[in-house]
This record gives sequence, structure tokens and C-alpha cells, in this order.
Amino acid sequence: MRRMPRSNQAAHFFLGVLLLSVPLSAWAGERIHPPLHSSGHDILDSAGHVVRLTSVNWYGFDQREFVAGGLDHAPLATIIAQIQAIGVNSVRLPWANETLERDPPVPDYAVKVNPQFLGKHAMEVMDAVIAALARAHIMIILDNHVSRADWCCKDDDGNGLWYNAEYPEEKWLTDWQTLVRRYKHQKWVVGADLRNELRSGAQWGGEDPHLDWHAAAARGGNAVLAANPELLVMVEGPEYSTDFTAFGRLSLTLKIPNRVVYSPHAYAIGGRTFASYDELKQAYDARAGYLLHTEPAVPLWVGEFGECQKLECGERAQWFRWFVQYLNENRLSWSYWPLNGTQSSGVTRKYDELETFGLLTPDYQHIAAREMVRLLQTIESPPEPRHP
Repeated sequence: MRRMPRSNQAAHFFLGVLLLSVPLSAWAGERIHPPLHSSGHDILDSAGHVVRLTSVNWYGFDQREFVAGGLDHAPLATIIAQIQAIGVNSVRLPWANETLERDPPVPDYAVKVNPQFLGKHAMEVMDAVIAALARAHIMIILDNHVSRADWCCKDDDGNGLWYNAEYPEEKWLTDWQTLVRRYKHQKWVVGADLRNELRSGAQWGGEDPHLDWHAAAARGGNAVLAANPELLVMVEGPEYSTDFTAFGRLSLTLKIPNRVVYSPHAYAIGGRTFASYDELKQAYDARAGYLLHTEPAVPLWVGEFGECQKLECGERAQWFRWFVQYLNENRLSWSYWPLNGTQSSGVTRKYDELETFGLLTPDYQHIAAREMVRLLQTIESPPEPRHP
């Protein structure tokens, strides 16, 4: 669902406490061998092991400070230690075309606890963040979130398609190749999410080439793979990446096989209320889950989903619990939105205000959403291989 300007509970609790005590190496970082590729509905590493991508979104390189959130509150190593404590194996790292093309100096206030970044430009800090994640064996999926850096998303924000007047498609393709080449030799950079939450009339196919995201995704995916043929290519859908109904009859084929992953998003805000888990299951099966039973087989990675930090939001909290159940039953890969404990500057946002969906505390040194993390940890282990 679109992001607006934005059972057994005892068993879950016990399992969550147990999982919080398990070191990262027992999960995935030490067992995964990049690069990754697809095989049917599964994602595999270079050793042929099934991988469930379990990710957090760490935004900031797409926002008005042009730098990952939290570097004003905690050392980079501390934030990465918190990602390890959550137990995920990957980070979806949003970036803006403006950040790459302008590469502005980052504001001193946004990196004040990391003096090594004072006076540095945005891409230098991105280099350091990616290198630090890689040293921790945390995979990175680069996400082209917006063209102009700012908070996302609205229909009329100028970022709803993969291009606009200031950042035409030619720049989008060139920027992707520039970024991919920059990190080509960093094996822990494993994926490219071509464009976030297509909207503003975008369609999967259709007669208007200015709105045909299917054709543009083929051009974008092939451009990415020309720069690095070993990356996964994550492809979102129209209607804020909630509508995949046309994907079953019009699949995406790239020049290099076994690289495509479809990436739906899901939020309860602004959406329908579900009376039961079965009702939720039927709705999400119709949106995208049916693709797990179609050919050609393509893996699914839910690139964004999230909810109120403390799960004290009534029916929306129940939605989150049911959606975790849905992810588990379907053995899906996923990426929680967001890691951040505070907001960056932007439309409808106020710098350093509480990030109400964030997993971390505002000082970025502790887990704030502990019940939520316990639930997420129940769906972190690799799934069994799917049978053809």
C-alpha cells in the first residue's frame, strides 16, 4: 500500500528473546557467498545456497541532508552493530539522482558524531558506509528512490516516474551505470532496485511509451547488467509498487537470465482493514503473491513494509502481525522500512524528529521497536528450497 507523508504471543516472545541472543554469524552473513542469482522463485548465492534477503531500509542519501541518517547521533560502527543486533543480512540503501550528480558536501550537523566525514562529499560518505557494511558481511541493495532528493512519496512530487524534465531517462540510465561501476568490485553490493514506487500514471506495458514502465525497466535492467552482470535487478510495480496484476501475463526478460526479482511494497496506512488473516492473504495473493505460482518463475522481495514503532496502533498493529505471518508462510524475502530513529529534512518532515516507524532509538544506539524486531526475527532464517 502507498506510504503516506507517512498466534501465539508467548511463543513469539520466547523465540524473540532467544533470537536476540544469537550472533549474526548464526544467521546469514557468514554463510552467504555473493554474488546472488535467481533460480525459479528462489534467490541463491554463488555456492548454490538458498538465500532469504532480510533487509532494513536505511534512508538518507535520498534526502535533503544527502547522507545516511544517524551519523549525527552515533558512530558508523555503532549503527552497523545495531543492524547486526536486529539480525538482518542486507540493507536497502536509497539514493537520489541529485545526490549522485551534484555530490554536494554533507552538512556538518548531519555527521557531527563522525568527524571523519566533516567536509566530505555525499558520495565519499556513501563509499564509507558501503565499505563498513561490507566489512560486516551485510549485503547492500542500491535503491533509486527519487530523482530530486526529498521525502517520498506523492502523485505530484515530480518523482513518480523513472524520469522528469530535470532528470530525463538518459540521466537515469547513465546514473545507474555510474553507480554500479563505482561499486562493481564490492561483492557485498548485490542488487539494484531500479526505481521506487512507480506512480503518476505509470503502467506495466500499454501504448504510451512515456508511461510504459515495463519497457523502461528492461532498458534500466539491461543498463545495470551491462555495467555489472552479477547483480540482482529488483523491479517494483505501479501504484506505489502495490499493483503487480499485469506482471503474470507480461513478464520482464533481460539480456542476462536469472537476475530479475519483483519487489512489491505493503503498508496498512490508507488501505483497507482486514477482518481476518485469510482476508489479508487473499488480498495480497491477488496483488502479487500469485506470482509465486506462475511461469516464468521470478522471486519476490517485499522491498518496503512497516508500521508504528511500538505496535500500539490498533488494527494497524494487527495488520503487521498478520503480514509477518504472510511473509513466513510464503517464504518471502523482505525489507523493513525504516531502520532510522530520526527523520531527515524534507516535505512534511522535520530534521531530527522521531521516526515513528523506525527500528532504532533516536540516538541510534539501541533497538526501540523490540517487539517488532522479535517478530521480524521469526522470519530471518533461510527458507527451504522450493520444489519445481
